[in-house]
Parts: sequence; structure tokens; C-alpha cells
Amino acid sequence: MLCCIPAAAQLDAATMAKRQARKNLVIREWNTDAKSNVRWLDHVTTYNDKGEKIEEIEYNQYGQVWRETYEYDANGKISVNTRYDDKNKVSLVRKYEYNEDLTKKRQYNYLPNGTLQTVKTFEYSYSD
Repeated sequence: MLCCIPAAAQLDAATMAKRQARKNLVIREWNTDAKSNVRWLDHVTTYNDKGEKIEEIEYNQYGQVWRETYEYDANGKISVNTRYDDKNKVSLVRKYEYNEDLTKKRQYNYLPNGTLQTVKTFEYSYSD
């Protein structure tokens, strides 16, 4: 189960400014072979009307390698990240739990059948 984040928690100003600049943005990255001059689409990143990244697709010369989609919670943090393979079938689902200060607490990694595979815990240390 994912932790609830207090409604008073907000994203920092820098994150909000980045999102404003990315509203409805689509970034396409292209590669060109130096010898043959053949050009192919390498990567596409799509943002929604809130400036949140909602999809990323990686390509090679032969087509799609993988695709990821992103879902967000009410606080603007990624709640679910789904990875698809080259045949557009789910290969991994990540769900996130956050601390009250909106830093990542845990990442739950699920197999396509819904079985929990691993849990990643984030630890933050500050030094002087």
C-alpha cells in the first residue's frame, strides 16, 4: 500500500518552473549514422498539460526497444511507472511510496503478473 502524503506538501519552486516550461512538450531525439547518413528516431519524451512526463520511448534502427508510462498522485509525484517491452507488453511495474518531505521512501517492483519482485528502500544521509 502506498503512503499518503500530507495535502500541505508541495513540490519545490524549481520543479514547478521546469514543469511549466514543459507543458504539452514532445522531445524527439534523432541519430544519424556517420558513414551512411541514415537518420532514425532514437528517443521520444512526452509531457502533459501539467508539464509532467507521461511517456518515454526508446528506439533503435529497427523500432521500439522499450516504452515507459508515468502516473502521478495528487501531490505531483510519480505514483506508478510502467515499462513495456519491444512488443508493447508490460515487462515491469514500479509503484512508489514517499516520505512526508516528498523524497522517495520505497519503490515496489512488480512482474507483469502482479507478483512483487523486489522492494528498493531509499536512505538519505547528509554530511557537513
